[in-house]
Amino acid sequence: MNVTDLVIHNREAVALPDVFLDTENRESIQQLLKEYRYVDELTTYGLPVNNKLLLHGSSGCGKTMTAKAIAQSLGRNMLILNLSNIVCSRIGETSQNIKMVFDKAARDKCVLFLDEFDQIGKARGSDDKDVGEMRRLVNTLIQLIDYFPANALLICATNHPEIIDTALLRRFQLRIGFTMPSPGMLDEYYSKILAPFPEHLQGISRKYDISFAEAKDYAYTLVKSLLIRELEEKEKMAVYE
Repeated sequence: MNVTDLVIHNREAVALPDVFLDTENRESIQQLLKEYRYVDELTTYGLPVNNKLLLHGSSGCGKTMTAKAIAQSLGRNMLILNLSNIVCSRIGETSQNIKMVFDKAARDKCVLFLDEFDQIGKARGSDDKDVGEMRRLVNTLIQLIDYFPANALLICATNHPEIIDTALLRRFQLRIGFTMPSPGMLDEYYSKILAPFPEHLQGISRKYDISFAEAKDYAYTLVKSLLIRELEEKEKMAVYE
């Protein structure tokens, strides 16, 4: 299989200020970006730049957007592992496919993003019938991460860090947790995504205790419903005239 079949090239530009993060997470990411800004000075003192980042936590709360924003801030191309093509019935092929993607990211000095990392980094021995095969795959991942070059950046994301092999978890120098947004953060988010619409379309009812992704889908669905209703009314008026 060709390496181009194993990755998704990110086409979406995301600015870090547009990602809704709590104070602690934003400071952690800004620190990471500053390390890359002053990489030469840090290297002079023998201080390595963190280049292995794990984003973990609730689905729809900004892990993928954060990864894209980091790549954009660094001015790097971003490769996204295509899990649907990477995983084969034969574990040897899966390991080889993953190695091809890591090699390409290393050559191109890219940001490599592995979403749903638990699917390939599951703890060894968690499934009796696949113990040997999963152990070999995890061992391959450990080696690839250990030798991933300092001038490239690996970002992995998972909703289930508890099932990832502990030896893999130890490889990440920086781990950032994502939780469901507070009502206050959701209010800020609603106000931001509704701002481009006419004022009378911004007054929709707001739903809470949901993720950012769910809030966006919910808000846009209501706005579309209101807009369509207006258009239908205009069409009726035009007929009567």
